[in-house]
Parts: sequence; C-alpha cells; structure tokens
Amino acid sequence: MKKLMMMAVMMMATVCASAQKDTTPVDAYFTTGEMPDMIKWAPAPPDTVGAAFAFDIMQYMWGKEMRNDKERADIAIRDAEYGLECIIREFSEPFGLKISKEETPEIYKVLREGTATCDSICTIPKRYYMRKRPFMRFHEQTLTPDEEPALRKNGSYPSGHTLLGWSAALLLTEINPDRADTILARGLMYGDSRLIVGAHWQSDVNAARLAAAAAYAKLHTSERFLEQMRLARQEFRVKMGLATIIEMKAFKKEQKKRAKLASAK
Repeated sequence: MKKLMMMAVMMMATVCASAQKDTTPVDAYFTTGEMPDMIKWAPAPPDTVGAAFAFDIMQYMWGKEMRNDKERADIAIRDAEYGLECIIREFSEPFGLKISKEETPEIYKVLREGTATCDSICTIPKRYYMRKRPFMRFHEQTLTPDEEPALRKNGSYPSGHTLLGWSAALLLTEINPDRADTILARGLMYGDSRLIVGAHWQSDVNAARLAAAAAYAKLHTSERFLEQMRLARQEFRVKMGLATIIEMKAFKKEQKKRAKLASAK
C-alpha cells in the first residue's frame, strides 16, 4: 500500500496533470433508463438507528483519522476532482501506459464512453433517496470545502466518485489483466478517498462498487462496447510492443480505414 501511495503522489509530475477537458458529446452505450434500476434490486441506505449506520459513523471517524496522514490526504483531495481527466491522471501509471486522446485514442474512447455509461446507473437512486452526507449531518468541514455547496444538493447514496473509479478499474483491468492487482488497488483507494474527504458514508461507497459491477456487466451486452473494447486491447498490445507483425499490420489498416471514414463525414 505504501508503494502504491508513493506511486500516486508521483503522478502529478509524470502523467498529463494539466489535461484539458474533452467537450465532445459522450456517445453512451446505454441510456439511464436502460441501465439496471438500483431502486429495484440494491439495498436502501441504512437507517440512523441500526448497526449498519453505527458502522458508517465508525468509518467516518476512520476517514477523519486518515487525514493526519498528509500523503494519503493529498491523494484523497486529488481524487475529489470528478471526471475523466482525474481518472486518466491517477490510473495511467497503475495501468502501465499513459492514456490520452491523442496517443491511445481507442483506449481513451472506451474508457470515456464506458465510465460515462456506468455512471448513469446512480442517477435515479441519488434523486430518490437524497441521503444527507456525513459532513452535513455532523456540521463539519470536508477536505474540499469549495465543493460542499454542490454536494449539499446532490444525494450521497451511492457514491458517484466511487462508481466512476471502480468502473474505470474494471475496464482497465480487462484491457491489461497483467496489472489487475495494481489497477484494482488504485480503484479501491479511489473509493476510500471519499471517506477520507468526508463526502460519503461507507455504505455509499459499498453500494457504488456493487452498482459499478452491475453496470459493467450491462456494458458487455452492447456489441458496440465489445467492438470498442477489442480495438482498445489491440491498441494496448501494439503500444506495449506485444503485438505480432500480423496484428500490427491489421491494426494500422483498420486505423487508416476508420480515419478515412471519419474524414468523409
């Protein structure tokens, strides 16, 4: 874990720390309405009198204690920057390859559209439950005070950040299974950061990981996703020098064909 934390700290200097936001519309694989409805199958947030909520409080206290570790607290603050830019910055090194729209367009595309699709699974339960966040209940400040006004208007259950991080970890693991341990460890850290920041309860984080798994399974019923994933794995093999000559030629031929079709539109 210490090694992983040190690696994460180094990311600011080594991986596209100043990447600009991609304003191109996301072509999601499914609409929110087509995703599994968490209201119908996922557990509701715990009430405020049972053992589950007592554990939530204990974990909130754990998160506050972890703030004393400046190195880990800094990672949690970085992870609070919601969006693809943060995912690329924080996951490129665990993944084993720098991800970018320019250098790895196929991986970038499936990561962007895949995580956006998975993220939509939390839209309905967030609005339905509108659960109060821990910093609101305890009237305390988070590690990211500037984000608190927006967080107050957004339900705590499930954690959108955790859903994003865990779905990204699952997707990148599928592309590079040899780095599964490192990628998944970073994915877990990403969710735990929400406890350390003070923006989420443990049950929010747990539900988000469950939701990410369900959403990612849904992705695999999309032929378009499966085709893009195939291209992403192919691109990864080429970039890492793992592809055979035949694979490289096929990949380059397909890239030229796609570029020609894109320019014709």
